Amino acid sequence: MRVVEDIASSFDRYLYQYFEIPVVTKWLLDDLRYREGTIKISLDLGRSFTYVDVSEGVLKIDKFTYDLNVLIDDFRYDRIYILREGRYGDLAFFRDDIYYKLYPVAMYEAPTIEISGIKMHRVVEVTPWEDAGQKVELVNVREGHKVLDVCTGLGYTAIHSLNRGAEVLTIEKDRNVLDLAKYNPWSRELSEIPILLGDAYELVGDLPRNFFDIVIHDPPRMARAGELYSLDFYRMLYRVIRPGGRLYHYVGNPGHRRGKDIVKGVARRLKNAGFKVEIVRGLLGIYAFKI
Repeated sequence: MRVVEDIASSFDRYLYQYFEIPVVTKWLLDDLRYREGTIKISLDLGRSFTYVDVSEGVLKIDKFTYDLNVLIDDFRYDRIYILREGRYGDLAFFRDDIYYKLYPVAMYEAPTIEISGIKMHRVVEVTPWEDAGQKVELVNVREGHKVLDVCTGLGYTAIHSLNRGAEVLTIEKDRNVLDLAKYNPWSRELSEIPILLGDAYELVGDLPRNFFDIVIHDPPRMARAGELYSLDFYRMLYRVIRPGGRLYHYVGNPGHRRGKDIVKGVARRLKNAGFKVEIVRGLLGIYAFKI
Protein backbone atom coordinates (compact mmCIF):
# COMPACT_ATOMS: atom_id res chain seq x y z
CA MET A 1 0.00 0.00 0.00
CA ARG A 2 1.25 3.47 -0.78
CA VAL A 3 2.20 5.57 2.24
CA VAL A 4 -0.38 8.31 1.62
CA GLU A 5 -3.13 5.73 1.15
CA ASP A 6 -2.13 4.16 4.44
CA ILE A 7 -2.50 7.50 6.24
CA ALA A 8 -5.86 8.21 4.59
CA SER A 9 -7.26 4.90 5.86
CA SER A 10 -7.41 6.38 9.37
CA PHE A 11 -9.87 9.13 8.37
CA ASP A 12 -13.42 9.45 7.06
CA ARG A 13 -13.18 9.41 3.28
CA TYR A 14 -15.41 10.56 0.45
CA LEU A 15 -15.86 7.80 -2.11
CA TYR A 16 -15.74 9.62 -5.44
CA GLN A 17 -17.28 7.90 -8.46
CA TYR A 18 -17.51 9.65 -11.80
CA PHE A 19 -20.92 9.45 -13.50
CA GLU A 20 -20.28 8.79 -17.18
CA ILE A 21 -23.24 10.73 -18.56
CA PRO A 22 -23.15 12.93 -21.69
CA VAL A 23 -22.61 16.59 -20.80
CA VAL A 24 -22.95 19.49 -23.24
CA THR A 25 -22.91 23.27 -23.44
CA LYS A 26 -25.10 25.62 -25.41
CA TRP A 27 -22.07 26.42 -27.55
CA LEU A 28 -21.98 22.81 -28.75
CA LEU A 29 -25.68 22.77 -29.59
CA ASP A 30 -25.34 26.06 -31.49
CA ASP A 31 -22.64 24.38 -33.56
CA LEU A 32 -24.88 21.38 -34.31
CA ARG A 33 -28.14 23.21 -35.06
CA TYR A 34 -27.67 23.54 -38.83
CA ARG A 35 -25.47 20.52 -39.49
CA GLU A 36 -26.52 17.22 -41.02
CA GLY A 37 -25.16 13.69 -40.96
CA THR A 38 -22.73 11.81 -38.76
CA ILE A 39 -20.68 14.35 -36.81
CA LYS A 40 -17.68 13.96 -34.51
CA ILE A 41 -18.21 15.75 -31.20
CA SER A 42 -17.27 15.49 -27.55
CA LEU A 43 -19.87 14.59 -24.94
CA ASP A 44 -17.44 15.08 -22.07
CA LEU A 45 -16.22 18.66 -22.56
CA GLY A 46 -13.32 17.75 -24.83
CA ARG A 47 -11.87 14.78 -22.94
CA SER A 48 -12.80 12.34 -25.69
CA PHE A 49 -14.72 12.34 -28.98
CA THR A 50 -17.45 10.21 -30.50
CA TYR A 51 -19.84 10.27 -33.45
CA VAL A 52 -23.49 11.29 -33.27
CA ASP A 53 -26.22 11.64 -35.87
CA VAL A 54 -27.94 14.93 -36.62
CA SER A 55 -30.89 15.14 -38.98
CA GLU A 56 -33.34 18.04 -39.51
CA GLY A 57 -32.54 19.60 -36.17
CA VAL A 58 -32.70 16.36 -34.18
CA LEU A 59 -29.68 15.02 -32.30
CA LYS A 60 -29.49 11.26 -31.77
CA ILE A 61 -27.28 9.80 -29.05
CA ASP A 62 -27.45 6.01 -28.88
CA LYS A 63 -31.19 5.30 -29.23
CA PHE A 64 -32.40 8.59 -27.74
CA THR A 65 -33.30 11.78 -29.62
CA TYR A 66 -33.18 15.47 -28.64
CA ASP A 67 -34.78 18.40 -30.46
CA LEU A 68 -31.93 20.89 -30.87
CA ASN A 69 -34.24 23.89 -31.22
CA VAL A 70 -35.97 23.07 -27.95
CA LEU A 71 -32.68 22.56 -26.14
CA ILE A 72 -31.14 25.75 -27.49
CA ASP A 73 -34.18 27.78 -26.47
CA ASP A 74 -34.01 26.38 -22.93
CA PHE A 75 -30.24 26.29 -22.43
CA ARG A 76 -28.02 29.11 -21.14
CA TYR A 77 -24.36 29.81 -21.92
CA ASP A 78 -23.44 29.91 -18.22
CA ARG A 79 -24.58 26.35 -17.50
CA ILE A 80 -23.52 22.78 -18.28
CA TYR A 81 -26.22 20.22 -19.03
CA ILE A 82 -26.55 16.46 -18.85
CA LEU A 83 -28.41 14.47 -21.50
CA ARG A 84 -29.89 11.22 -20.29
CA GLU A 85 -32.48 8.89 -21.87
CA GLY A 86 -34.03 11.64 -23.98
CA ARG A 87 -34.23 14.13 -21.12
CA TYR A 88 -31.90 16.86 -19.88
CA GLY A 89 -31.02 18.83 -16.77
CA ASP A 90 -28.48 21.42 -15.70
CA LEU A 91 -25.58 20.82 -13.34
CA ALA A 92 -26.67 23.37 -10.77
CA PHE A 93 -28.52 23.18 -7.49
CA PHE A 94 -29.47 25.17 -4.41
CA ARG A 95 -28.57 23.36 -1.21
CA ASP A 96 -27.86 24.42 2.39
CA ASP A 97 -28.76 28.02 1.45
CA ILE A 98 -25.93 28.07 -1.12
CA TYR A 99 -26.19 27.98 -4.92
CA TYR A 100 -23.73 25.66 -6.71
CA LYS A 101 -23.17 25.21 -10.42
CA LEU A 102 -20.61 24.01 -12.92
CA TYR A 103 -19.70 27.04 -15.00
CA PRO A 104 -18.42 26.49 -18.57
CA VAL A 105 -15.66 28.70 -19.93
CA ALA A 106 -15.71 27.28 -23.48
CA MET A 107 -17.27 24.47 -25.49
CA TYR A 108 -14.44 22.00 -24.84
CA GLU A 109 -12.59 23.15 -21.73
CA ALA A 110 -12.54 22.22 -18.06
CA PRO A 111 -15.24 24.19 -16.24
CA THR A 112 -14.96 26.01 -12.97
CA ILE A 113 -17.40 25.73 -10.10
CA GLU A 114 -19.39 28.76 -9.06
CA ILE A 115 -20.60 29.04 -5.47
CA SER A 116 -23.17 31.75 -4.80
CA GLY A 117 -21.88 33.70 -7.79
CA ILE A 118 -18.16 33.38 -6.97
CA LYS A 119 -15.98 31.43 -9.40
CA MET A 120 -13.46 29.15 -7.73
CA HIS A 121 -10.76 29.43 -10.44
CA ARG A 122 -9.18 32.18 -12.46
CA VAL A 123 -11.01 32.39 -15.80
CA VAL A 124 -9.65 35.60 -17.35
CA GLU A 125 -6.98 34.87 -19.98
CA VAL A 126 -6.51 31.39 -18.52
CA THR A 127 -8.69 28.28 -18.26
CA PRO A 128 -9.38 26.63 -14.90
CA TRP A 129 -7.29 23.63 -15.98
CA GLU A 130 -4.36 25.86 -16.95
CA ASP A 131 -4.77 27.79 -13.71
CA ALA A 132 -4.40 24.59 -11.68
CA GLY A 133 -1.44 23.47 -13.78
CA GLN A 134 0.40 26.74 -13.17
CA LYS A 135 0.01 26.35 -9.41
CA VAL A 136 1.38 22.80 -9.51
CA GLU A 137 4.26 23.87 -11.77
CA LEU A 138 5.19 26.72 -9.42
CA VAL A 139 5.90 24.31 -6.56
CA ASN A 140 7.58 21.86 -8.96
CA VAL A 141 5.60 18.71 -8.16
CA ARG A 142 7.53 15.66 -9.36
CA GLU A 143 7.32 11.87 -9.32
CA GLY A 144 7.49 10.44 -5.83
CA HIS A 145 6.50 13.63 -4.05
CA LYS A 146 3.90 13.41 -1.30
CA VAL A 147 1.39 16.22 -1.86
CA LEU A 148 -1.29 17.55 0.46
CA ASP A 149 -4.03 19.35 -1.46
CA VAL A 150 -6.15 21.46 0.88
CA CYS A 151 -9.68 22.22 -0.38
CA THR A 152 -10.26 19.75 -3.21
CA GLY A 153 -12.91 21.65 -5.15
CA LEU A 154 -13.14 20.02 -8.57
CA GLY A 155 -9.79 18.34 -7.94
CA TYR A 156 -7.73 19.98 -10.66
CA THR A 157 -4.57 20.66 -8.64
CA ALA A 158 -4.77 17.20 -7.08
CA ILE A 159 -5.13 15.60 -10.52
CA HIS A 160 -2.28 17.63 -12.02
CA SER A 161 -0.10 16.47 -9.13
CA LEU A 162 -1.18 12.86 -9.64
CA ASN A 163 -0.39 13.10 -13.36
CA ARG A 164 3.15 14.17 -12.47
CA GLY A 165 3.65 10.98 -10.46
CA ALA A 166 3.00 12.31 -6.96
CA GLU A 167 1.15 10.58 -4.14
CA VAL A 168 -1.71 12.92 -3.31
CA LEU A 169 -3.99 13.36 -0.32
CA THR A 170 -6.76 15.93 -0.61
CA ILE A 171 -9.20 17.42 1.91
CA GLU A 172 -12.66 18.86 1.22
CA LYS A 173 -15.23 20.09 3.71
CA ASP A 174 -18.13 20.75 1.33
CA ARG A 175 -19.76 17.50 0.20
CA ASN A 176 -21.91 19.47 -2.25
CA VAL A 177 -18.84 20.47 -4.24
CA LEU A 178 -17.73 16.84 -4.50
CA ASP A 179 -21.24 15.73 -5.44
CA LEU A 180 -21.15 18.16 -8.37
CA ALA A 181 -17.65 17.04 -9.34
CA LYS A 182 -19.02 13.53 -9.93
CA TYR A 183 -20.60 14.83 -13.14
CA ASN A 184 -17.53 16.77 -14.31
CA PRO A 185 -15.45 14.83 -16.87
CA TRP A 186 -12.34 16.79 -15.92
CA SER A 187 -12.64 15.55 -12.32
CA ARG A 188 -12.85 11.84 -13.11
CA GLU A 189 -9.30 11.04 -11.92
CA LEU A 190 -10.37 11.97 -8.39
CA SER A 191 -11.37 8.32 -8.15
CA GLU A 192 -7.61 7.56 -7.89
CA ILE A 193 -6.96 10.03 -5.06
CA PRO A 194 -7.92 9.60 -1.38
CA ILE A 195 -10.30 12.40 -0.35
CA LEU A 196 -10.71 13.20 3.33
CA LEU A 197 -14.17 14.57 3.99
CA GLY A 198 -14.06 17.18 6.74
CA ASP A 199 -12.77 20.52 7.92
CA ALA A 200 -9.09 20.98 7.07
CA TYR A 201 -8.68 23.12 10.19
CA GLU A 202 -9.55 20.06 12.26
CA LEU A 203 -7.91 17.35 10.12
CA VAL A 204 -4.48 18.78 9.29
CA GLY A 205 -3.44 18.68 12.94
CA ASP A 206 -3.87 14.90 12.90
CA LEU A 207 -1.56 14.36 9.92
CA PRO A 208 2.04 13.24 10.55
CA ARG A 209 4.78 15.78 11.23
CA ASN A 210 7.38 16.57 8.51
CA PHE A 211 5.62 14.25 6.06
CA PHE A 212 4.57 16.13 2.92
CA ASP A 213 6.98 17.45 0.31
CA ILE A 214 4.43 19.93 -1.00
CA VAL A 215 1.19 21.53 0.18
CA ILE A 216 -1.20 23.27 -2.21
CA HIS A 217 -3.65 25.38 -0.23
CA ASP A 218 -6.53 26.76 -2.30
CA PRO A 219 -9.22 27.82 0.19
CA PRO A 220 -12.47 29.70 -0.38
CA ARG A 221 -12.41 33.44 0.16
CA MET A 222 -11.48 34.64 3.61
CA ALA A 223 -15.07 35.77 4.23
CA ARG A 224 -16.22 32.13 3.94
CA ALA A 225 -13.30 30.33 5.59
CA GLY A 226 -11.31 32.79 7.68
CA GLU A 227 -9.84 30.03 9.87
CA LEU A 228 -7.92 28.69 6.85
CA TYR A 229 -6.07 32.03 6.65
CA SER A 230 -5.17 32.11 10.34
CA LEU A 231 -1.74 31.92 11.97
CA ASP A 232 -2.85 28.80 13.84
CA PHE A 233 -3.66 27.00 10.60
CA TYR A 234 -0.41 28.10 8.94
CA ARG A 235 1.45 26.61 11.90
CA MET A 236 -0.39 23.34 11.29
CA LEU A 237 0.72 23.39 7.65
CA TYR A 238 4.29 24.17 8.67
CA ARG A 239 4.24 21.19 11.00
CA VAL A 240 3.24 18.64 8.31
CA ILE A 241 5.68 19.88 5.63
CA ARG A 242 9.16 18.37 5.69
CA PRO A 243 12.18 20.70 6.00
CA GLY A 244 12.80 22.14 2.54
CA GLY A 245 9.23 21.39 1.52
CA ARG A 246 7.14 23.90 -0.41
CA LEU A 247 3.74 25.55 -0.15
CA TYR A 248 1.55 27.36 -2.65
CA HIS A 249 -1.29 29.35 -1.10
CA TYR A 250 -3.91 30.83 -3.42
CA VAL A 251 -5.27 34.07 -2.00
CA GLY A 252 -6.94 35.94 -4.86
CA ASN A 253 -7.48 39.67 -4.71
CA PRO A 254 -10.76 40.37 -2.89
CA GLY A 255 -10.96 43.95 -1.71
CA HIS A 256 -8.37 45.28 -4.16
CA ARG A 257 -10.86 47.77 -5.59
CA ARG A 258 -11.24 49.22 -2.11
CA GLY A 259 -7.49 49.50 -1.68
CA LYS A 260 -7.14 46.43 0.53
CA ASP A 261 -4.22 44.05 0.06
CA ILE A 262 -4.95 40.91 2.07
CA VAL A 263 -2.00 39.12 0.44
CA LYS A 264 0.41 41.12 2.61
CA GLY A 265 -1.41 40.05 5.76
CA VAL A 266 -1.32 36.41 4.66
CA ALA A 267 2.40 36.68 3.87
CA ARG A 268 3.08 38.16 7.30
CA ARG A 269 1.25 35.35 9.09
CA LEU A 270 3.06 32.70 7.01
CA LYS A 271 6.39 34.27 8.01
CA ASN A 272 5.31 34.22 11.64
CA ALA A 273 4.54 30.51 11.25
CA GLY A 274 8.14 29.93 10.10
CA PHE A 275 7.93 29.97 6.31
CA LYS A 276 10.15 31.88 3.92
CA VAL A 277 7.68 33.68 1.69
CA GLU A 278 7.44 35.11 -1.83
CA ILE A 279 4.30 36.87 -3.12
CA VAL A 280 3.43 35.73 -6.64
CA ARG A 281 1.12 38.42 -8.01
CA GLY A 282 0.64 36.74 -11.39
CA LEU A 283 -0.92 33.68 -9.75
CA LEU A 284 -2.71 35.72 -7.07
CA GLY A 285 -1.02 33.79 -4.33
CA ILE A 286 2.05 33.07 -2.23
CA TYR A 287 4.94 30.66 -2.69
CA ALA A 288 6.59 29.60 0.55
CA PHE A 289 8.99 26.98 1.79
CA LYS A 290 9.98 25.49 5.11
CA ILE A 291 13.54 26.30 6.09
